Amino acid sequence: MTLSKTHLIGLKADQFRHPLDQEATQALKQLPGLDLLVRNLLGSLAEQVLYLNNIASSVLVGENQLPHLYHLLQDACRVLDVEPPQLYVQQNPVPNAYTFAMRGKQPFIVLHTSLIEMLTPEEIQAVIAHELGHLKCEHGVYLTLANLLVLASGLLPTWGTVVAQSLQERMLAWLRCAEFSCDRAALLATQNPRVVMSVLMKLAGGSPSLAPQLNLDAFIAQAKAYDAISESELGQLLKAAQTAQLTHPVPVLRAREIDRWASSQNYQGLLEKPTLGYNGEAKSKVTGKWRNW
Repeated sequence: MTLSKTHLIGLKADQFRHPLDQEATQALKQLPGLDLLVRNLLGSLAEQVLYLNNIASSVLVGENQLPHLYHLLQDACRVLDVEPPQLYVQQNPVPNAYTFAMRGKQPFIVLHTSLIEMLTPEEIQAVIAHELGHLKCEHGVYLTLANLLVLASGLLPTWGTVVAQSLQERMLAWLRCAEFSCDRAALLATQNPRVVMSVLMKLAGGSPSLAPQLNLDAFIAQAKAYDAISESELGQLLKAAQTAQLTHPVPVLRAREIDRWASSQNYQGLLEKPTLGYNGEAKSKVTGKWRNW
């Protein structure tokens, strides 16, 4: 199918960054030495370990290796105006995708095979664009620390548990806020809120066999029902308790946020700005060939 898409030449992260992400990032910047700790002490080691793991155990996507995924990556990068990172596919039964990026280093994205098998091509591109959102918003340093803390939970000595738990709670809170910005990047790249919400629906209750049977309109109605719970103080408290230890906001909440932002002046204004097309001529829309994510 052919869709008309706006290429967001000169797009800045703060033009789509979620307010909660902005607030949480500023709070982390107030912690003395945190940025320096991750980049200088943890970043180099983590980068080497993950890079070796990908080279040894994953498939690097390129023009001659899974080219359909390579083209989805390139197209998303053009729309979001970001330099393409490396993209790897890794055999894993748990549907997931993640990004690693330290400042000044080679960033990369990893997609699990089980996630790819569950999604359409357009939806895969939304996942890729979500991960590109981490790069665009320069989440790399804090994202690395959040991932390391999650991996290290339960392995820390007793004397460090209280301090580590406090830091982990703050990092998880930041990560949940950052995910909202990345969902917006996915929407900007696909320019179809139903595609992004469909991914969230499949992450909540999908599988290769169930995915085609899921009803997106019913899931959107479910998301609105969840949103309505916040109208009571008890509902707000229950939601906070439910998400306190999660790395991501619950899927229905993310879907509701995308549904809201898709109709906002902020989103519509970004798409209406003139951009540069494939042929170098100024235009507001660029036509390209797209399949389903």
